[in-house]
Amino acid sequence: MEGISQATNIMNQAMQVANQSAQQPDSFLPASMLEQADQIKQAISANDSLQTSQASATGEAGTSFANMLKSLAQDVSVKSAQAGEAVQGVLAGEGVPLHQAVIAAEEASVSFQLMVEVRNKLLESYQELMRMQV
Repeated sequence: MEGISQATNIMNQAMQVANQSAQQPDSFLPASMLEQADQIKQAISANDSLQTSQASATGEAGTSFANMLKSLAQDVSVKSAQAGEAVQGVLAGEGVPLHQAVIAAEEASVSFQLMVEVRNKLLESYQELMRMQV
């Protein structure tokens, strides 16, 4: 359960990064990605009970899984920042080639979509566990 709560915390951090990008007028994220970010935020807020019901014992597998999720969220954040810098470089005329800015934006988009799919699978797995009868 601690791994799930850590994943929720990581997703909250990712949502903060996405919201900060959305508040900037020169945001490079398409509207569909912003809608996905809002859906993630709503799903996480609906599952706040995950954060309060943490398991006391965490195995080594739970820790490495949490680290994997944390690195995924950090990777998404880094790629998003790099794409933003590349777009700013193109707009400011700093000599950043347009194709590099587009590639950086696509990498950020793909990594965000991967994070969304991982989150969806986590929620599906959690819901399946909750449906199991003990």
